[in-house]
Amino acid sequence: MTNPYEILGVRRDATDDQVKAAYRRRAKATHPDSGGDPDAFSRVRKAYELLQDPVRRKVFDDTGYDVELADPVDLQALMVIEKLVNQLTLDEREPGTFDPLTRMRTDLSEEMRKARFSKRELERHSQRIEHHLERLEKRPSTDILGSMLRARIKTIAIAISETDAKIKANERACEMIYDYSYEVDVQELEDGLAVEDQSPPAIRKREDRPLWVVPSAAQEG
Repeated sequence: MTNPYEILGVRRDATDDQVKAAYRRRAKATHPDSGGDPDAFSRVRKAYELLQDPVRRKVFDDTGYDVELADPVDLQALMVIEKLVNQLTLDEREPGTFDPLTRMRTDLSEEMRKARFSKRELERHSQRIEHHLERLEKRPSTDILGSMLRARIKTIAIAISETDAKIKANERACEMIYDYSYEVDVQELEDGLAVEDQSPPAIRKREDRPLWVVPSAAQEG
């Protein structure tokens, strides 16, 4: 995610006047007419537009993301998380009686497992069709079969690309919710023993691989 504050070189609590002053300085230095880089100037302009819009600025301050500046994978991940939040909103269980993060991570893991399985199946279909196409020796001038088989290969390639994007979005969503934890209430059993609805996660380093991430296709095989 591009950080507009870093691009303009201002603090997060910068006033509108400070933002404008910083924009003028950076715009002058990066403007193509002054020998600057067009891409750098575009980033400066977009950062200024974001910080000048109070709604977009608040959303960025709260979430660290902006629709116009975010990486496409990040946007897809946000949509995935939004779906999980919708499910949580509709869950009528009392807050504190279960760990919603566990369900979110389980759902993400399951989605990635299904997507990776689907990708492998699509790749196998594509390979079979390619082999059929290679074995078509004598063909008429109007190669109907060859045209249809090549069209199928292209369609499958698009499906594989879309599945890849889904996997990456779910992986990014896992990263986005990695550092969250949830307090689950202690429930009293009839025999007087106390137990938690969910066991607390084992303490692990941030760089360790999240336990809910599904192994890659190579590892699964």
